[in-house]
Amino acid sequence: MTVFYLERTGAESANADSGLRVGFTVGKALGGAVQRNRMKRRLREAVRLTRPVPGPSADVVINPKKTVLTADFDLLLNEVRQAFVVIEKKLSVARPQPR
Repeated sequence: MTVFYLERTGAESANADSGLRVGFTVGKALGGAVQRNRMKRRLREAVRLTRPVPGPSADVVINPKKTVLTADFDLLLNEVRQAFVVIEKKLSVARPQPR
């Protein structure tokens, strides 16, 4: 899967929706409606189980590959968890922490 993210700044991040907002893009090229919905359900559950609660203020878009349908769910959880770790790390480096 490919994961895109963009940090929310200014008035966008001051909103009550602070934290990660996650969306999915599953095109028709990945299969019929049943397969696409199954991919989204699996990804939603993986995000629910691995999402960092305080998390940075960012918008995340996950673009799955067809292997999301057949991949072991533990592998999918690990991939989503790793994506969130990378996003948190990159956003914390971009914004120096006060001392």
